[in-house]
Amino acid sequence: EVQLVESGGGLVQAGGSLRLSCAASGFTFDDDAIGWFRQAPGKEREGVSCIHSSVGTTDYADSVKGRFTISSDNAKNTVYLQMNNLKPEDTAVYYCAVALRCQGSPFGSWGQGTQVTVSS
Repeated sequence: EVQLVESGGGLVQAGGSLRLSCAASGFTFDDDAIGWFRQAPGKEREGVSCIHSSVGTTDYADSVKGRFTISSDNAKNTVYLQMNNLKPEDTAVYYCAVALRCQGSPFGSWGQGTQVTVSS
């Protein structure tokens, strides 16, 4: 069974940092792409970042470029999202999901999400 579990969220002041983790199991981790998404109250879910380790690609939304860094530890089947210089508009529930590739492939096996709250 494919399973993704997010962790690492919390409450932080603007300008602070958090590192989210997405622990994966049930599939060949480094063959697939893992994406981070977020959904704020009253807003649609949006893509934040994606990594496809086997082809060496990473993608970022314009709103997080230069502040967020995605990485993977294949030995631990875990993808990380390092979030620096956080802003109140980064407040959302963050989810990870898996796809065949970062672009043009549907994401599935969504985790339960982890709440990130950035205070001003």
